[in-house]
Amino acid sequence: MPAIVTDNFKRRVIDTLINDIDSTGVSYHVAVGRSEPYDSADTVVDPIQNIREIRNAQLSMQSVKIITDRSFCVERYNWSQGSVYSAYDDNVTQIPAQPFYVYTDEQYVYICLEQGKNAAGQPVTSTVKPTGTADHIMTADGYTWKFLYSIGALRESKFQASNFIPVKLVNSVDSSSSLDDTTQFGVQSNAIPGSIVGYRLTNTGTGYTSAPSVVIQGNGNGAKGTAFIDGGSVSKIEMAESSGVKVFGTGYDFASVSLTGGGGLGATAEPILSFKNGFGADPRDDLKCTSIMFNVKPAGDEDSDWVVDNDFRQIMLVRNIQDSANGTIYTGNTGNALKMMNVSSINSAFTRDQTIIGQTSGAKAVVDTLDANSLFYHQNEATGFLAFQNGEVILEQNAAGEATIDSAIVPGARDVDPATGQILYIDNRAAVTRSDDATEDIKIIIRL
Repeated sequence: MPAIVTDNFKRRVIDTLINDIDSTGVSYHVAVGRSEPYDSADTVVDPIQNIREIRNAQLSMQSVKIITDRSFCVERYNWSQGSVYSAYDDNVTQIPAQPFYVYTDEQYVYICLEQGKNAAGQPVTSTVKPTGTADHIMTADGYTWKFLYSIGALRESKFQASNFIPVKLVNSVDSSSSLDDTTQFGVQSNAIPGSIVGYRLTNTGTGYTSAPSVVIQGNGNGAKGTAFIDGGSVSKIEMAESSGVKVFGTGYDFASVSLTGGGGLGATAEPILSFKNGFGADPRDDLKCTSIMFNVKPAGDEDSDWVVDNDFRQIMLVRNIQDSANGTIYTGNTGNALKMMNVSSINSAFTRDQTIIGQTSGAKAVVDTLDANSLFYHQNEATGFLAFQNGEVILEQNAAGEATIDSAIVPGARDVDPATGQILYIDNRAAVTRSDDATEDIKIIIRL
């Protein structure tokens, strides 16, 4: 039978995930891997939802970094002069093509409560950027905005992306709280529950010689509306003003509206209600948030745990990956997932991403990185999983590298066992080349 999963359910899922991340005895890491190209043209392929895809991602894992930074997030819509924005509408499922909230260059987020319209009821462009932190910001272009929250420099650096911005609920503040949090907490605390913030015209009617009265029925009080006519029809209904403030009322769980008088007939409308606790009480509700962002910033080689002077093509989110030494949950800040062998009698240098072959065992592997006498490598379905032998000569398949293995597997070189843990997310990307003087800004965004 037809069914839906509500935004409330999706946010509960994200809350559960965040609680799990914060739980004692649980670890979440971002992992990267796959140094080898996808194909001869290195064309990015879409990951497939099956066990083999997960296993292959684990086999090519290079490094991990623990997650400490996560946030709810929503799509980013920069305010732009000359754009048309929608007003919030409780009858809209997703974010409309003309979004109902904006992000300004001051790092402020505003929700549009009333769209600017001309006398004929047609939307007009937004020409005046909302500013300040007032509850109702009425700009000269006819729009009405409400300030929700601001994003400070620290959260911007962690969670702002080209298409997403962070959003959160501030649970409490004290003397050590940031100005951003203190201001948002004030907005949350002063939210007006059960407001009527607008009206949808469902029929414009005919024959009106004057504006009809807007009559509201419901279990709240105080909301008022003003109708306008154009060419004998009702062209729009705006929220009434009192002393320069829009009158939205309070306490409405339900309401209906009728248009009476004015000499015409047939005009009908529906009220648009805020969330039960009011706009600003929880901006995650206001902005229809159903996404979470994770952020890590690996710097250089991270104490030799991260590969430099090579690339990766996969980013993974892994829960409870295990320590390779003792099988316990790995809680280290960073970790190496590659096997390592020590070599000597190096007749020719080895090359990253080349396949090496043991001349006695026939074992094969892909070289991820190397130093003077050590090779870090991984094996996959293409190389097979034969074990190298101590003392055997290894040659590169398509290059001149040659050496003798002193120790085929160096105990303790691998921090984590990539075959363990739960892979929760895989993202295939174009090759990202790392260097020892660079810091990557890795953001994982999961949308439910």
